[in-house]
Amino acid sequence: MEVKDTNSTQLAYGEPPWIFKGSALYQLHLVKAETARAFIPKDCRLVEAFGYTLGGFFLASYDDSPAGFFDELVVIAGLVWNPPTSCAWAARVLVDSDEACLHGRKVVGLPSQLARFSKKITALPRTPKSGTSSFLSTVGLRTSSASYRNRMDIEVTEIKKQRAINICNINLNTTVPQQESKGWMGPLIKMSLPNFSGRTKYNSDLLKYSCQIECRVRPVRPAKVLGPFALDANKENSSENQSLNVESPGRVPTGTKRNFSISVMLSKPILALEFNHLKMKVEAPTTVTARSQNTI
Repeated sequence: MEVKDTNSTQLAYGEPPWIFKGSALYQLHLVKAETARAFIPKDCRLVEAFGYTLGGFFLASYDDSPAGFFDELVVIAGLVWNPPTSCAWAARVLVDSDEACLHGRKVVGLPSQLARFSKKITALPRTPKSGTSSFLSTVGLRTSSASYRNRMDIEVTEIKKQRAINICNINLNTTVPQQESKGWMGPLIKMSLPNFSGRTKYNSDLLKYSCQIECRVRPVRPAKVLGPFALDANKENSSENQSLNVESPGRVPTGTKRNFSISVMLSKPILALEFNHLKMKVEAPTTVTARSQNTI
């Protein structure tokens, strides 16, 4: 499946700012600096300490956006200096919308690819954490709904030239993931997430844009990410999987950045935040000039 570059698709987003509403999981990982450098332009300086940078992923489900309903996985390679602060750099962006993919490529300068998000929800029994909880269950004072938690498995598959390529499986174990839940969703906050983008075959300029976020946020248990080896455990390893080298990416031959983005997903998580009642405003990106680039 290839993205159709049509005038209607280009105009679908309308004038900025673009508003996205839904929910998301923002998970931060410690990413090896050598892995992150596979994506960062050589003239940009990576923020690193002791051989690591701060990356991770942003997994979102939008129920209202310029492209309508769609799911998105943004793999964040790491942080790039933008004195006195820093900006995130996306290693790969996977979406299940033609409009969102084309807009990301042509307008925002993102490495966007079409993907499929297959979701499965499983109700798991909750293990009592204390004698009191066990006692309440015994006497029937603990409701049956409280004795279970939902686990959502999201299998992400990239679609490339009629081929389906397994990227990862994300296991979400949060107990209150739904917008409609009456449980505690955390305080209402506002924050800005600055980003660099560009330097792709669709947009050669170095760009900068920010996401203004308003949502209810709460810390949750980090999602467990399984790579393509786990997904294809019962199949023969494909050439795509055989080329995956998580530990030593080195130089990046053509066609292997997908594998290095998987290595970012498989890196060590340190913090996971759940965004509910999310409203994200994205302004049009600006071009980073040669003069301002010297300060990066």
